[in-house]
Amino acid sequence: MVRKEVSDHVRSWRFILLLALVVLTFFASLYISMSNIRATFTNTNDPDHAFFYLKLLTATDGSMPPFHILMSFLAPLLGITMGFDAINSEQNSGSLTRLLAQPIYRDNILLAKFYSAMLIIATLFISLTLLMIGGGLFLTGVRIEPQEFLRILAFALLTMVYVGFYLSLSIMLSVAFRHAATSALTALGIWLFFTVFYPIVVNLAIRAFLPDAAYLTQSETMAYNELILSIMRIAPGQLYSDAATTMLMPSIRSLGPMSMEQLSGAIPLPLPLRESLLIVWPQLSGLLAGSIACFALSYYLFMRREIRS
Repeated sequence: MVRKEVSDHVRSWRFILLLALVVLTFFASLYISMSNIRATFTNTNDPDHAFFYLKLLTATDGSMPPFHILMSFLAPLLGITMGFDAINSEQNSGSLTRLLAQPIYRDNILLAKFYSAMLIIATLFISLTLLMIGGGLFLTGVRIEPQEFLRILAFALLTMVYVGFYLSLSIMLSVAFRHAATSALTALGIWLFFTVFYPIVVNLAIRAFLPDAAYLTQSETMAYNELILSIMRIAPGQLYSDAATTMLMPSIRSLGPMSMEQLSGAIPLPLPLRESLLIVWPQLSGLLAGSIACFALSYYLFMRREIRS
């Protein structure tokens, strides 16, 4: 079943087009980063200027966003594209009834749909990671440090988890709705809401209910900022952006507001990988929890679904 699903994904035109878009975005970001990498190395005010391979994913000249920012928009589309018709297309064509007539459990069907898509996604991002490292070695001859390699690998794994969340969401919608167009539009609507409209709603709510910041003390301002960040982190894109930025920029020490007392005496040096992982662990846990919740709900709906009708 997994081999069949992988073959169907690889041969579909929508996956090929989206794959081409991701690869072109990667090479465009890499070209811009390589063009501006000399200016990045001469900027000694940047504490991350010595991390050459991390700068390939974060450096930009302003003509286009960095690669990790672009992936916060493209990764959900990849997950939605590979899962919005996972179940309903099989049922509408009648192949799901013939498939379940065989000695196959229903949960194996869902697992095959999810596992095959994640296998392709993992192959894609690991290949892009190795291609970026190999291209940097070939063009510059700069040796990659072990910490850089581990951070890039952690970024690739984080992107896989982010794609997996929207893949689980789209599979759940394909079980909940009978028509593939309805599930696709619902998944795209959820993605657009959390990407575009949710920050607007949060800002309007802040202006309407929270007091003016000019009349607050420093501790109250930090508490309100922490509350705003907690509300914003309900959006999966915010969780991914925080975690990706922390993994690719070792100088980031905190994702929340810090007082002057906490900043006093701090040495502006990059954090070790272990400390960065501890910072992004809540964001990674949130994305994993959302993926598991969507997959569990799709399992519940699919087990109670009448297939023969």
